[in-house]
Amino acid sequence: MTPRDASDANDNANDNRWSDLDRPPLNGASLRRALVRDDGLWRDVRVVQRTGSTNSDLVALATEEKADEGLVLVAEEQNAGRGRLDRHWTAPARSGLFFSVLLRPTQVPVERWGWLPLLTGVAVATGLSRAAGVDTALKWPNDLMVTVGDEERKAGGILAERAGADAVVIGIGINVTLREDELPVPGAGSLALAGAVSTDRDTVLRAVLRSLEQWYERWRGAGGDPAASGLQETYAAGCATLGRSVRAELPGGRSITGEAVAVDGDGRLVIATEAGVQEPVGAGDVVHLRSA
Repeated sequence: MTPRDASDANDNANDNRWSDLDRPPLNGASLRRALVRDDGLWRDVRVVQRTGSTNSDLVALATEEKADEGLVLVAEEQNAGRGRLDRHWTAPARSGLFFSVLLRPTQVPVERWGWLPLLTGVAVATGLSRAAGVDTALKWPNDLMVTVGDEERKAGGILAERAGADAVVIGIGINVTLREDELPVPGAGSLALAGAVSTDRDTVLRAVLRSLEQWYERWRGAGGDPAASGLQETYAAGCATLGRSVRAELPGGRSITGEAVAVDGDGRLVIATEAGVQEPVGAGDVVHLRSA
């Protein structure tokens, strides 16, 4: 699906960009002025009114060699947003940040590219703390958790996809102003519900992208080494999964239950089972069984 530019005329009065005054549109020109630099990572920031999936759009551009590293695509609304394990991501228009970035980490060995979703989690958590004043915990491997009242809720997620031989597209979704009656599923949350000091999406997006640029350059400069770049230690410090009893539901229907004790050098979650075995998990769905 071809994304529509945010400056396009809307189809009818009910689709007016200013129909919800609490949710103003993003300012694409301002974002480009703030983020695009000759010596920086971000080469362009494109804001579209709506699309199916920003990840799908960037994967197609990258596969066809029609986009350079550092392209950011932001949608005010997605109607076919995707998460891990083919889950759907839905939210009202302009209620969150739905965007994807194109990276080409050719200086880093491919076997270390698996750290990119975890790196993005660290960067997003850092950016949200700075811009919104919200403490964000990371649920392995890619969920962004906030506290609403005394309850841990998911406010965002990350999806990384290979695109061609040398590119990775990372999609990020963050619920910003989603209200309680708009939550798509039980256990969902938003920055507003978590008591954010600011829900200005332009400010939050700038902070997240600047943080992502800093962490990506640091990691790439270290040849993707998670220890030398400080990524492994920082991720572990912010990971809400470590130290908890968990159940990992693996591809093929197998599951592992035990205590999450570490994130290893390959970004895998290490689970200590009751049998005394430490099993690394590289893919799957992790359920927290008790509070930290």
